[in-house]
Amino acid sequence: PSLDEMVDVAKEMQRQKLNIPVMVGGATTSRIHTAVKVDPFYSGTVVHVSDASKSVPVAQMLLTNSEDIHKKTKEQYESMRENYTNRQSYKTISIEQARKNHYPIDWDKAIISTPSFLGVKEFSNITLESLMKYIDWTPFFSAWRLRGPYPKILEDEKYGEEAKKLFADAQFYIKELINSGQQLNKAKVGFFPANSVQDDIELYAGKLTSKTVDIDKTQVIETLSMLRSQREMKEENSYNRSLSDYIAPKESLKQDYIGAFVITTGLGLEKILKKYEDDQDDYAIIMLKTISDRFAEAFAEYMHEWVRKELWGHAPSENFSNNDLIREKYKGIRPAPGYASCPDHTEKKKLFKLLNAEEIGVNLTESYAMYPASSVSGWYFSHPEAKYFNIGKIEKDQVLDYAKRKEYTLEQTEKWLRSILNYD
Repeated sequence: PSLDEMVDVAKEMQRQKLNIPVMVGGATTSRIHTAVKVDPFYSGTVVHVSDASKSVPVAQMLLTNSEDIHKKTKEQYESMRENYTNRQSYKTISIEQARKNHYPIDWDKAIISTPSFLGVKEFSNITLESLMKYIDWTPFFSAWRLRGPYPKILEDEKYGEEAKKLFADAQFYIKELINSGQQLNKAKVGFFPANSVQDDIELYAGKLTSKTVDIDKTQVIETLSMLRSQREMKEENSYNRSLSDYIAPKESLKQDYIGAFVITTGLGLEKILKKYEDDQDDYAIIMLKTISDRFAEAFAEYMHEWVRKELWGHAPSENFSNNDLIREKYKGIRPAPGYASCPDHTEKKKLFKLLNAEEIGVNLTESYAMYPASSVSGWYFSHPEAKYFNIGKIEKDQVLDYAKRKEYTLEQTEKWLRSILNYD
């Protein structure tokens, strides 16, 4: 969560009474984020730089005319903050009201599929070639600032020629990855008996034999803490969703399940990159990293399809094209901790513990980023009504409740949920 870490750095620089100018940049940053989230916590100069190529001239300006830049940026950011505050009209309800407006599922009529196994399995024999057809190439071209959907972008009047060259280069580097001899990709998938308890999801110990499913609900092996939308819903049939709504409640006496996964295509990538680093070939380095990211997303798509059709088997007869998969036409979802429907990055710790993800070489940094970077993790939900959604902004009553459920301090909880707090 680099945007949050930027705020922490600004606060720490202020605490140490530094006066060094700060330049903020990167694909996820913006002037409004810099003005609203970073600048208020640092009395020194804070400047947003829209492109890395502009960082040198901005640095030169800061060295030669820092006082004038300091005054202008502070005035601009103050004005932007005022406009931003005036535009915010996010009305919320209490967490108690939100829970009453949960997404309704008729669990008495629900047909719940039992996974083909319980516990965790490793998958390390899936080739990069088998992932090729699952690659979504549109984000690849976006990474190179070429806007447009694949394959139409290859014939685009403005970008087509450059897009074709990039695509040809990508095929060259893909062959290098395939022929490298490195074991780049591995996965771990787990299925666990589960039931929801309000906004939490309890996972239980269980055994699956050819005839029976033996589940011990007195042995809770993990409790997943989910958040709930608190947005005021004015439209009919609009609900304050939580991911826990998609798991059968404990009181329903229905046995449900949840899946977990972690995949990577970045194992051994550093060895492949080393020769290009030695030659200072930045183009090849960026190309290989970008392709590795595309393979990671393709691997996640490949495994999810396998889960739906066989490993869990809740949609055994589905038959979708890659374009259909990209458009998420399938039944079931795979939300990832840190994203819209479960924005708390710290829940990754539970996921990694359940899967023992380190066994396949994937680790979490102190800020819960995954390493290698070309990795994807998340949960599998099988209910056909499960949909992706955005938690949005939340209020302090839910934050206090969430902190209590996770046994975190309020300060810890607010740190990790900073980007979605609807209060200062």
